[in-house]
Amino acid sequence: MSMKREEVSKKIGERIREIRLDKGLSIEKVANGSNIDYTQLSRIELGKINTSIYQIYCISRSLDVPVPHIFHVLDQE
Repeated sequence: MSMKREEVSKKIGERIREIRLDKGLSIEKVANGSNIDYTQLSRIELGKINTSIYQIYCISRSLDVPVPHIFHVLDQE
């Protein structure tokens, strides 16, 4: 069974937040390192917006994790 767009956005956002908190990073630091506004990162983490692959890439670089590390949460369905 496939997930809806909103479910995917929520799971990816939760995963980004989990990684950020595990690394002890502030939302502002990750947002600055990703070259996006911290309010946008907040909306991504909350699953309120469906962001681009490029922004996921930038966030992964700022978090110092490979992109698949963010997406692996989708494999658990």
